[in-house]
Amino acid sequence: MKRRDFLRATTALAGAAELYPIKVLASRYLTSEGKFGVHPFITSNPAAVFIMKTGVDIKTNAEAKIKAGMDFSRSIFVPMSSEDGGVPLTHTVVIKPNLTWAQMTNSKATVEGCRGIVTDPEVVEGIVEALKELGISAGQIYTRDKWNYNGTTNQQEFIGYKQLSERTGIDIGGSEQGATANTLGEGQVNWVDITDGVFFTKAPYLWPINSPDSFLINIAKLKTHGMGVTTCAKNLQGSMATPYVSHCKHHGVDMGLSSDHVVPGAFDTISECYNRHLADGIPRWDKPSSGLNMETWCHRCIDNNSVTKPALHVVEGVYGRNGNFVNGPGSDGLAQDFMTNVIIFGKNPFHVDNIAHWIAGHEPGNFGIFHIAIERGLSRLLNPMDIPIYEWKADGSATLTPLTNFERTPLLSPYLCRNYNGQSESTYHMVNEPFDYPAPTRINYQEVPKSFVLKQNYPNPFNPNTSIEYVLPKAGYASIEIYNINGQLVDVLLDGYQSAGIHMVIWNTNNHATGIYFYRFRSSDFSQTRKMTLLK
Repeated sequence: MKRRDFLRATTALAGAAELYPIKVLASRYLTSEGKFGVHPFITSNPAAVFIMKTGVDIKTNAEAKIKAGMDFSRSIFVPMSSEDGGVPLTHTVVIKPNLTWAQMTNSKATVEGCRGIVTDPEVVEGIVEALKELGISAGQIYTRDKWNYNGTTNQQEFIGYKQLSERTGIDIGGSEQGATANTLGEGQVNWVDITDGVFFTKAPYLWPINSPDSFLINIAKLKTHGMGVTTCAKNLQGSMATPYVSHCKHHGVDMGLSSDHVVPGAFDTISECYNRHLADGIPRWDKPSSGLNMETWCHRCIDNNSVTKPALHVVEGVYGRNGNFVNGPGSDGLAQDFMTNVIIFGKNPFHVDNIAHWIAGHEPGNFGIFHIAIERGLSRLLNPMDIPIYEWKADGSATLTPLTNFERTPLLSPYLCRNYNGQSESTYHMVNEPFDYPAPTRINYQEVPKSFVLKQNYPNPFNPNTSIEYVLPKAGYASIEIYNINGQLVDVLLDGYQSAGIHMVIWNTNNHATGIYFYRFRSSDFSQTRKMTLLK
């Protein structure tokens, strides 16, 4: 069952002083197996993208950001059995934030103003503290990013991660300043074969990323720079050690890699792909040299994503940033931050990134990375309207919701600026020109089911809350009612019109007593009842 639900039934948050729940309660809702994982509804819907709204007023409100991270983490990472895919609580947990490059390149920049470059450390703190509630110790939790190794101690303090480590006790790495794949010691790098790579055949990952007993959470930042809205797929770039991490190196440039770690004739193959995609009309690919360089970056990025498999891909968008690192379209020449108040997540990084681009006001079809990901088999959907979207709430409920119901915040990007062939565009611009999604891309990964389904509630037995998943093959009226052992109606979870698709509701048992209960699902001519057990 979900920690957030249990804690709500026992105590209420009464302000900032109660952000951290009473840890002694944890033993009452851990599974006997001592395992955890991503909520089963998310893992059973790998093509879907989930959007959780947050309510942070200003980006400097640390307490609100910690709470947002905790609400998210408590509802997502839950006790699980082996049968449901749970992993042991003894696993290492690796958080891959977007730390990137935050050095002062503009004399007007401030530390506070540069925080929008990175995954917010207070949001990560909330996620970490909620993971601890599961029984995972601080010594098992790591953040890893190339910039922790190629930056400096001052850099880590500048972006707030040194302070995060001091507050939470987690390991942020980076003691080997300027470290490379060759200088990092044994046990600090995992070498991984990339069997289907276009560019890489082998690459080094910062331990414990890609270790067999690790649980990886990829937490990107909602922000723009030269690659577009640089979210989950690109964020994994920083999981590699130097110099392999330099995916953005131009086409034909020697990255200083071992020759047997690069596919023979890789640049020729990428040139051939580029010419084919140019002829196919990938938008902005016709920009001289830049289109070919972008093609090169895309293949390196996808090579990386083909072997790095986080348990969850997340875009932290409590606030979003436009511009290019520190610099941007503001009147002072700096990047700008906006309170976007969303956390976007799912199992497929390209689907999550597709929706993040849309939320940021851009048309995903105008970005080559999505076309190439489909071609290479890591994605099936290009049109954001074809991706199943759920609004996720802190109680762990998910509501199938039209994407157009979510607010968009236009974030300007310097992606492949059209200042050629008689066209003129500002350096910082939107890539929101209409895109004609061809029919072959309109494949709904979550195909409309052909029959009604009512699944067994999860978890079962439970205390105090449980989730109930059901499927509608067509839109129409639906209801879910709860009855006690005496046949008395005790609660109504659903009563109204529902769209076709996969749905989930949460039963918050409130003051109901221990015992056997039944839930009945009705829609059109269909009716089914299942049994569940509440144990307090």
